[in-house]
Amino acid sequence: MTKEKEEIKKTKETAKTNISESKTELPEINVGVVGHIDHGKTTLLSKLTGKFTDTHSEELKRGITIKLGYTEITIYQCGSTFTTKSKLDGKECVPIRYVSFIDAPGHEMLMATMLSGAAIIDAAILVVAANEGIKPQTREHFIALQAKGIKNVIVVQNKIDLVNKEEALKNYKEIKNFLKGTFAENAPIIPVSAQQEINLNKIFEELTKIEIPHRDSNAEPVFMVARSFDINRPGTDVLGLHGGVLGGILKKGKLHVGDEIEIKPGMNVKKPHGKIEYKTLTAKILSMQKGNKTFNEIGPGVSLSIETSLDPFLTKADSLTGCMVSVKGKLPEITYNLKLKSKLFGETVGLKDSKKVEPIKTKELLMLSVNTTTTVGVVEKISGDDIELNLNIPVVALKGDKVGIAKNLEGHWRLIGRGEIV
Repeated sequence: MTKEKEEIKKTKETAKTNISESKTELPEINVGVVGHIDHGKTTLLSKLTGKFTDTHSEELKRGITIKLGYTEITIYQCGSTFTTKSKLDGKECVPIRYVSFIDAPGHEMLMATMLSGAAIIDAAILVVAANEGIKPQTREHFIALQAKGIKNVIVVQNKIDLVNKEEALKNYKEIKNFLKGTFAENAPIIPVSAQQEINLNKIFEELTKIEIPHRDSNAEPVFMVARSFDINRPGTDVLGLHGGVLGGILKKGKLHVGDEIEIKPGMNVKKPHGKIEYKTLTAKILSMQKGNKTFNEIGPGVSLSIETSLDPFLTKADSLTGCMVSVKGKLPEITYNLKLKSKLFGETVGLKDSKKVEPIKTKELLMLSVNTTTTVGVVEKISGDDIELNLNIPVVALKGDKVGIAKNLEGHWRLIGRGEIV
């Protein structure tokens, strides 16, 4: 080993020994913020958390969310008031819940990204602008939550400062009618002005009422990659370089610093004649971070980032988004063949005029959202509600996982139903 490599190894080992051993004892929950474009999702999140999640240059230039955004808060209770402040009027507040937020894009062209976000949340805030009401992507995002099995929803009636009392009440009734007869029929509807910071405390209060889902920390770990990064700045000294970073959710099991992990499907490799194959990647966990704290061990819960020993070139620009991670040797092999038990919706939403969903046919092309992976497959076999597809991008298929099913209609992928891997 060269002297330079020895120094790098020493730096990494020192970093590990300095990692905080503290663990978050608070109940943890992942919450997606969804809804139609320009209804105020990102602004609402910035007011709730103090962080603006649109950080990419193209997002800042165009004024829309393109990639999944992440931020987190701790909710405190001071008497009957719910806040993100640890002190209020000089009094100590009690921390009661840790919330990780995922900001999903509302634009119809980015539906696949929204579905990836829906795969890693426990609950959702559906934002509806009071001055515009229920719009196409409101309906599409709502049905996407249904496709991914999300049952806990808080509706935020945003921009109430832009309407009068009568218009606000009319919009409220429209939302109630929209939710009637659905899984979210009894969801709370909170009138809010994100810009004026009105009723934000009511959102905090409702977030504390959501039941924490059961998480199996004794199972083999399954980490879903929703983002991947190269966090090194140009010109960084070699001793200060970080390995490739994976961001996402640990759905079950535990991970530890030092674990040997495998990442599937991994990296796509071009072969002769244009053929593409996928190569499983292996690496070691160098550090793990949740919010602004680092950990030696992490169990299932909110979103986190994992620094690996991978060359950061392999993780830059979300190149590993959609992969699944576990300790070495525990993931099933990737597959290009997928069997689903499907359930189609009554009508297709997101279109200008809703259309009845037609039965799936053999040789039809469908887009599938499998956890955080998006792939396209050709229907090869149909038997009742069971369908079998050949995929162009392989997946790690775990029995029972929920799948969003979309069809290309009028030039865009539209959700037509949901499925479960069998």
